[in-house]
Amino acid sequence: MSESDVNKEKLLGQSLVFKALDQQARQDLAAFALVKSYAAGDVIFNMGSVGQSMMAIAEGTVRVEVVTPGGRDVILSELRAGDVFGEIALLDGGERSATVRAASNCKLVVLERRSLLDVLQRNPALSIQLIELLCQRVRRSDARMLEIAFMDLPTRLARLLLRLTVAPPASPETPARRLSLSQSELAKMIGITRENLNRCLRKWQEAQLIDLKDGWLILRDRAGLEALAGAE
Repeated sequence: MSESDVNKEKLLGQSLVFKALDQQARQDLAAFALVKSYAAGDVIFNMGSVGQSMMAIAEGTVRVEVVTPGGRDVILSELRAGDVFGEIALLDGGERSATVRAASNCKLVVLERRSLLDVLQRNPALSIQLIELLCQRVRRSDARMLEIAFMDLPTRLARLLLRLTVAPPASPETPARRLSLSQSELAKMIGITRENLNRCLRKWQEAQLIDLKDGWLILRDRAGLEALAGAE
């Protein structure tokens, strides 16, 4: 799909953040937007770099990462089509707070700071949507820090697997039953070593909670994982 094939206005309308805009505002914003493509593994921007743009995902998945003071890579989140990212540095004009990498081939609609701030000044509803987005991400970050600080490895891993396989909001699909993420990637998402994660997965495989086959992690007993996660 080339840039000319991308309906930037339609994409912005599909994003929860930009639904707050009326059609004219979306047209104004889309007129200044660019479409960029990235291959799986490409770095979209690095932590500490200057942030002058915000991105909406048209296709694919991106991964938000940081490196801890101890040098460990931690994956903060994965974002999919309809999500936006890069809003923090764009709004305050500061440095990027994390590294974002393409987890798959992806296509992004890029919104430059000057044009977006101009639209924000004329559309208070969009400002409120961005504030709500930031609040949601702070809440998720706080929840993850609590998990890492106070929950044991099985609880954290069970919660992660359940989160990664839940059906998207407003989707009629049932939760997924399998994941293709590597054990190294899963370990980075909950801040543990691959070796510790592998030991836990092997125990769960013996207990028939999951299966490991041909590069897939298959959930066999979702209710059992929910019990481990402390789900109500």
